[in-house]
Amino acid sequence: MFAPIAVALAVGLIGLAYQALKPPPPSKLCGSPGGPPVTSPRIKLSDGRHVAYREAGVPKEEANHKIIIIHGFGSSKDLNLPVSQELIEELKIYFLSFDRPGYGESDPHPLRTVKTEACDVEQLADKLQIGSKFYVIGISMGAYPVYGCLKYIPQRLAGASLVVPFVHYWWPCLPANLSREALQRLPVENQRTFRIAYYFPWLLNLWMSQKWFPTLSIMSGNMDIFSPPDLEILKKLSESPSEGQEKILQQGIHESLYRDLKTGYAKWEFDPTDLINPFPDNEGSVHIWQGCEDRIIPSQINQFISEKLPWIQYHEVPDAGHLFIFERKFCEAIIRALLVR
Repeated sequence: MFAPIAVALAVGLIGLAYQALKPPPPSKLCGSPGGPPVTSPRIKLSDGRHVAYREAGVPKEEANHKIIIIHGFGSSKDLNLPVSQELIEELKIYFLSFDRPGYGESDPHPLRTVKTEACDVEQLADKLQIGSKFYVIGISMGAYPVYGCLKYIPQRLAGASLVVPFVHYWWPCLPANLSREALQRLPVENQRTFRIAYYFPWLLNLWMSQKWFPTLSIMSGNMDIFSPPDLEILKKLSESPSEGQEKILQQGIHESLYRDLKTGYAKWEFDPTDLINPFPDNEGSVHIWQGCEDRIIPSQINQFISEKLPWIQYHEVPDAGHLFIFERKFCEAIIRALLVR
């Protein structure tokens, strides 16, 4: 009699655990019955998913340079980079930004990887017929798709910039003491969350949903994660917010924010230091931009990567934090360095 009861209890507990750990389906899929309307142009990928995009700058038919902008954590295609019309016309720049999976109006992708993100970029470029070569700029969390582009589609790149780029504290190429020291510079709650995303990704949804312990500084409203220069930029941005802010998480945080963390901190198929220079004849360039006062991305790891890959041009910006690309002088310097040789 005891054995069947024990088995029933065990099965019940497993079922409850599964329900607790399983992420809920997107509750408001764009374009679905009862979901938000589709208000942006979208393309359909080979696997059936839709990707929303936004075009800016000169028409692509007239452009000398075509740049794909890859947004970061909790952002979208509607981020406004402060690029002057004079620079756009001088260099004849076409900008293409898009919502990464689960963000904004792009369909979620439960099987996201660094590779699939690079493939999304390539398919977007082909669907919109922007040409065989294009530039990519990845901002913060949006930099890991750029690493994917450098690995999986280097032949499509005219150049790449990784701005305050995401770092993976468990890349095998990193010396243990370097990754440990860099991780310990972060708030304790961030350290815990990143460890869970790496070691126990199946637990991340439950961890992020619990209320007993803080999870991520940036989500709990802890402004200490921002340096004084960042706070000044945030103040300016709040005075003229980007359009579409309300759409960023409209399909649910599990397939946008949480999936982003899982994908970034998954075990990659490659190490950044294994990358091969895509421009051996200097026909293009790769850049890493790091703010010296950045409290979100520790500079030591990006310094290490650039030292191991001397073909990457490393730029440290004094008195700048994590958000310096939203200052015009820095944003335009990033673009000029990428386009003008």
